Amino acid sequence: MTDTIFALVTSWGAVVIFASSFLSCLALPIPTSLMMLSGGAFVASGDLALWQVVAGAYGGAILGDQTGYLIGRHGGAPLVERIARTPARRAVLERARRLVDRKGGLGVFFSTWLFAPLGPWVNFIAGTTGLGWLRFTLWDVLGETIWVTVYVGLGFAFATQIEAVADILGNAVGLLAALAVAAAMLAWIRGALRAQKEKTRNAAQNAG
Repeated sequence: MTDTIFALVTSWGAVVIFASSFLSCLALPIPTSLMMLSGGAFVASGDLALWQVVAGAYGGAILGDQTGYLIGRHGGAPLVERIARTPARRAVLERARRLVDRKGGLGVFFSTWLFAPLGPWVNFIAGTTGLGWLRFTLWDVLGETIWVTVYVGLGFAFATQIEAVADILGNAVGLLAALAVAAAMLAWIRGALRAQKEKTRNAAQNAG
């Protein structure tokens, strides 16, 4: 895959980085992070200009996020549900919904880089739940700044070791996602235990 991405970036430069960044924010399975790593590597070799790679990745990400938000805002929950027809997509959509419900704009921020696989679904949910556009945009811009800076910067710094860096980052994202799921499960269990304890206490008080 790396050779194919290198060939695409070599042929199309920032244009293909922009397109991949935009489409991945609409839940299409495109390896945009690897595209940005490759773009950073080509900047290091002098084949691409830094501003072109950053503008392509950042512009595509912001435009893609805004498009996803507008789809959710104007298409509503029924359209989003149709997009998430498969059980796997439905599960991701529910995770995105919980993240937005609990964190609001901060959830948008984390979804752009820390929990990147949830990003497109958070965009849809943010629109359907009525999260304010200005609030969404502010947190989105901040988050995408981190995402683009990290991946393009790593591609530049480790231009000769792109595959190794991509593997490390992929494992790190997987670990963070697993930790997030574990934390959510722990919070649910604690809430259930607290509710059960409160129920038992109320029953004892009523009996007394």
